Amino acid sequence: MGSNWKLLPLFIIVLATCIHEGLGIKCWVCRSDSDPKCADPFDNTTVPITDCKQEEPLEHLPGVRPTMCRKIRQKVNGEWRYFRSCAWMGEPGIAGDERFCLMRTGTYNIFMEYCTCNSKDGCNTGPLVHSNQFAVLLAAFATYFATCFYIR
Repeated sequence: MGSNWKLLPLFIIVLATCIHEGLGIKCWVCRSDSDPKCADPFDNTTVPITDCKQEEPLEHLPGVRPTMCRKIRQKVNGEWRYFRSCAWMGEPGIAGDERFCLMRTGTYNIFMEYCTCNSKDGCNTGPLVHSNQFAVLLAAFATYFATCFYIR
């Protein structure tokens, strides 16, 4: 076995950066009509994050589980309302700008923006910030090699 044990931390770091979050996502769940901090700019200090695996199944979508987060922004008769929740259906968008929004306007001064995301827990806060997994992996390799070969 020899010095192969030194590779274990590197293996763990690589594994941790390559595994996607997987089976569940956690989202902010709130409504600005009952909690003004739910509006933009979002203040999550009073809102607990919700594990979407715990959400009750929807009667009209049997067997479908929420896999994304959503944020809905509505303007009705000049008043803005915000809704954040788990999402059962939707399209999460494209890499680099993963948040996908549908915008609709209607008569009687109605506007609606519906955004879904699944890049990370709590992605329905607002503009998304992505970590660069390549940079994390590169930093992990640099740290590993510095500790194994240069520090004695």
